Amino acid sequence: MRIVETLFINSTGDINKLPEASYPEIAFAGRSNVGKSSLLNALANRKGLFKVSSTPGRTRTIVHVQARLDNEETFYLVDLPGYGYAKVSRDAKAAWAEFMHTYLQDRPTLHLVVILVDIRRGPENEELELIEFLQEAEVPALLVATKLDRVPNSKQQSVLNKLKKDTGINVIGTSATDKKGIDDLLKTILYHCHLN
Repeated sequence: MRIVETLFINSTGDINKLPEASYPEIAFAGRSNVGKSSLLNALANRKGLFKVSSTPGRTRTIVHVQARLDNEETFYLVDLPGYGYAKVSRDAKAAWAEFMHTYLQDRPTLHLVVILVDIRRGPENEELELIEFLQEAEVPALLVATKLDRVPNSKQQSVLNKLKKDTGINVIGTSATDKKGIDDLLKTILYHCHLN
């Protein structure tokens, strides 16, 4: 199966203005410059659908994009705000954290949170805290190691194994450049959406 059509639905920083919880949702979280937009565009088979902010870490909205498969099944790809590097006030960060936690904890159609890390850096405190939060909230999580093409082929599997051991959750290595791992990611998404 593959995604054959995508439609931008909504971008909001207000929990009360999210789209109706009608389709399974797969949310993507990651720090600035981890390659989230590139990965989402590769997954959706589109260029420029998910845009990179000109100011890293400043985007404070949740973006919903409707994705339709070649078998007509539909789900939402959800782009969560990036984190890291943002020069915003403490109050703004607190408000954003509350917004995010409410979405992650209370969204009834959220089936999986995909946490992106740069394979060369691995998880940092924010990612580990998010994994712990999701485990406590009983929300399934998947770690996706981006920029797999930047690591020699001979070392990729051992790095991925270490990431799985360090975080305790499943890991998929991906490269938006050569599309490696994109099919595996889509299969995992469909499994969690019960669409496979």
